[in-house]
Amino acid sequence: MPLTRQQIYRRRRITVFSSVAALLVVAFYLPMTLLAPLGAAASTTVPYTAPAQTAAAVTVPAYGTSGIGAVGTSGLLAKGGTDKALPIASISKIITTLIVLEKHPIAAGTEGATLTFTQADIAVYNDYVANNGLVLPVYVGLKVSQLDVIELMLVASGNNYAHSLVDWAFGSEEAYAGTTRAWLDEHGMTSTSISDATGMNPKNVSTPGDLVTLGKLALKDPTIAKIIAMKTVTVPNVGTYTNTNSLLGVDGIDGIKTGTLDSAGSNLLFSSDITVGGTPITLVGVVLGAANHGVVDASVKALVESAKAGFRQVTLAKAGDSFGSYTTDWGEKAQAVAQKDATAVVWSTTPVTAKVATQQVTTAADGTSVGTVTFTVGAQTIAVPLILKGTLEDPGAWWRLTNPGDLF
Repeated sequence: MPLTRQQIYRRRRITVFSSVAALLVVAFYLPMTLLAPLGAAASTTVPYTAPAQTAAAVTVPAYGTSGIGAVGTSGLLAKGGTDKALPIASISKIITTLIVLEKHPIAAGTEGATLTFTQADIAVYNDYVANNGLVLPVYVGLKVSQLDVIELMLVASGNNYAHSLVDWAFGSEEAYAGTTRAWLDEHGMTSTSISDATGMNPKNVSTPGDLVTLGKLALKDPTIAKIIAMKTVTVPNVGTYTNTNSLLGVDGIDGIKTGTLDSAGSNLLFSSDITVGGTPITLVGVVLGAANHGVVDASVKALVESAKAGFRQVTLAKAGDSFGSYTTDWGEKAQAVAQKDATAVVWSTTPVTAKVATQQVTTAADGTSVGTVTFTVGAQTIAVPLILKGTLEDPGAWWRLTNPGDLF
């Protein structure tokens, strides 16, 4: 039966509309879907589990007061004994040297000014002899460099040389003592009091926290750091003297200053260079109030050895460890992994945390940089790059054409 005119018209209209629709698909839908930007892959992070840690057991003496810290860290790692400030004796000479060097610095490669001793210095010598203080020889007209004077007062602990140094630098010991409060406060040593340059005065007192701060200041000064590690000193026209610190070279100990008073016992402000997992660490500590030098030396050795045992190297990440993952709308998956190994030396139960920051990724090749994991170990931060493990590929034309809802 022949088609009616209306049927023919309807079929023609359908054909036209179909052709137009096809043209629209070709002209608009295909380019829009095939060229549409892809959405970023969904990212998730992996919860970080901190390495297991054991609390340090530091051996501190029961007598006096003591404490230990480390260069690069604030405060004390451990302390023992009384919280009361105790006499520091000749440890005072470190303070004296630092203050004098601020007023009269010694240029690198030189020995500083020259001090010429007079009858006044002979009187100083005689005064310390009368008070049973350790003295070194002087005579009228003796010329000694500023550097050699400091060596004699720090290595051989010559009281008269410390006194003569501040007389030269400040005019009198009283004038020097008047400057110490401001200097101590400036460096946060608020529990320390200084009345004389030598420490013969038992009113020169301090605490472990302040003295560890002092030790770190001494180690930062190149002049002092070199002198306090000297086992002997020889000064022309004066003599050769052995360092009063008999622990030099033992357990990495390379300073800093002894101090002894009949009324207060034996003291030692010390530094010790140790290595943990290939990482160098400088310990700074003090023991005050021992019965004699033998006792204080034994206490310092036990303090250093036990403190060293409280450090350990921990693994923060190994290359390839996963700290996150990516998943695309079209089912591709990849991981964000550590690019390299990372370790840290940790004291005792110092907290270890990690923060992962990943970048937006759509398509990317294996090994692409995708972020950073930053570890916080106490006051230290360690950043490790994250890279992509796996490949996030374009989904292809078919997925684009059949998933317009994920594109628009």
